[in-house]
Amino acid sequence: MGWRASESSPPIDKLVLHPNFCEILASKLGEIGMAVEELQSIIKRCQILEEQDFKEEDFGLFQLAGQRCIEEGHIDQLLEIIQNEKNKVIIKNMGWNLIGPVVRCLLCKDKEDAKRKVCFLIFDLLVKLCNPKELLLGLLELIEEPSGKQISQSILLLLQPLQTVIQKLHNKAYSIGLALSTLWNQLSLLPVPYSKEQIQMDDYGLCQCCKALIEFTKPFVEEVIDNKENSLENEKLKDELLKFCFKSLKCPLLTAQFLEQSEEGGNDPFRYFASEIIGFLSAIGHPFPKMIFNHGRKKRTWNYLEFEEEEDKQLADSMASLAYLVFVQGIRIDQLPMVLSPLYLLQFNMGHIEVFLQRTEESVISKGLELLENSLLRIEDSSLLYQYLEIKSFLTVPQRKKSLAMLQLYINKLDSQGKYTLFRCLLNTSNHSGVEAFIIQNIKNQIDMSLKRTHNNKWFTGPQLVSLLDLVLFLPEGAETDLLQNSDRIMASLNLLRYLVIKDNENDNQTGLWTELGNIENNFLKPLHIGLNMSKAHYEAEIKNSQEAQKSKDLCSITVGGEEIPNMPPEMQLKVLHSALFTFDLIESVLARVEELIEIKTKSTSEENIGIK
Repeated sequence: MGWRASESSPPIDKLVLHPNFCEILASKLGEIGMAVEELQSIIKRCQILEEQDFKEEDFGLFQLAGQRCIEEGHIDQLLEIIQNEKNKVIIKNMGWNLIGPVVRCLLCKDKEDAKRKVCFLIFDLLVKLCNPKELLLGLLELIEEPSGKQISQSILLLLQPLQTVIQKLHNKAYSIGLALSTLWNQLSLLPVPYSKEQIQMDDYGLCQCCKALIEFTKPFVEEVIDNKENSLENEKLKDELLKFCFKSLKCPLLTAQFLEQSEEGGNDPFRYFASEIIGFLSAIGHPFPKMIFNHGRKKRTWNYLEFEEEEDKQLADSMASLAYLVFVQGIRIDQLPMVLSPLYLLQFNMGHIEVFLQRTEESVISKGLELLENSLLRIEDSSLLYQYLEIKSFLTVPQRKKSLAMLQLYINKLDSQGKYTLFRCLLNTSNHSGVEAFIIQNIKNQIDMSLKRTHNNKWFTGPQLVSLLDLVLFLPEGAETDLLQNSDRIMASLNLLRYLVIKDNENDNQTGLWTELGNIENNFLKPLHIGLNMSKAHYEAEIKNSQEAQKSKDLCSITVGGEEIPNMPPEMQLKVLHSALFTFDLIESVLARVEELIEIKTKSTSEENIGIK
């Protein structure tokens, strides 16, 4: 039966429309939107096709229409389309194309909360319904896209879905390797916070990402542990996880700073990250002691060939970082045997210390010094045998000139021959007046201790000491030596010579000084006199020039300590030049006192010898 108007209905030709009917209708149609219509049209066409018959053109049109739906705000309609059971096959094959627009919508802070909530529902559905292989690549592309502070925002949003997608895949080793590599590459672009305030602020989100990354990795580590079959796929998965752990030891943990344990209250994100990473290594690698002590020997203990092909430099940084975390920060140190000798630990750590000190970042260098201090404090003074200096790193580490306090601690631990050998090495190689003065003061201390003993120490008396004094009591370039630049070393040398003249009588000659006095005068004292006269004349002339420039108020350059200082105001020039002259006067004063003492001692000895005759 067809429709017919009721008796009360007005005749159709008399029907009166609302005056704004057309506008209302157009508005309602606009709410649905052309983008939604296009998407529904594409879906309707694809519903009658088999999966294998989907064309590339269909994928492109689906993505374009879906993206327009999001951009134009038709998110509710898009959700309905995705939820429709009839569209399940289409969404499985094509839906991953919408991941990018949906994620960009979620990362956009301008979106209303209601729309963001719907976007989250769409995102969850796409992760659940779409082809996991295509989703994996799509999510990794989205992780790679951002820069700056958006890196962490993207990672924190996508880690959980990424984990879900990888767990659906059969080839987990390849997938987790690709994912962890992409994540690490992005995290390595973020600045590492150094201070307590920076760590707490976490402006770039690195600390949050490190914590989230642990939660992301845990299920895969547990899968390796629970798999008792040791299949090839499980070994590959273990390999990828180990590589990620060692990469993490280098970045961010090599440069990361740790809060004092007294103030962290268990909230130090880097300590947590380090502890978990080392825990992963211990759980899926070799037993912890074997892993930490055996790496780097000729017979490697790793079974993972692909891992061993990594660059040695990167692995050296990672192992040094691991040593610092264990021995200085005490992370997992309870897993190491307590029978290890302090000397063995020092020898083991010296190579790692050298790696730290070769870097340029102050935060990394300070870790090397902390590891050195930690290793040295375990050892009794004067117990480190000189043979240890035959190991390359035992000689190269002290030459880094980064901390005299640490160098002193190192010197204290060496036996007499070790101290002697190290002093000779540093005097020959340091090229730093301050370090050389420090070493000369240490030589003086060792001579003093030797002279006070009943049995002389052969390394700091007699012929051995004379050989060492040849490196101390001389000017590198004779009278032409830059005395201002070498003033620390020259003053230390003069003070040592004054001490020797006072403490060692000519008749006893325990130090060999009096036998070598002629050489010392020719190689050190006389050239020093000439050099002082030349230097004082030069600086007095510079003062005269500066005073004349001051009258004309011109800027001019002067040469101080071998370096030209340009455009210095005349009054500042005069201060610098007078300071240099003061240094020369001080050296000259000590030199005069040394020569006076030598004259007194030799005269006194001559008189004693005449009296004996």
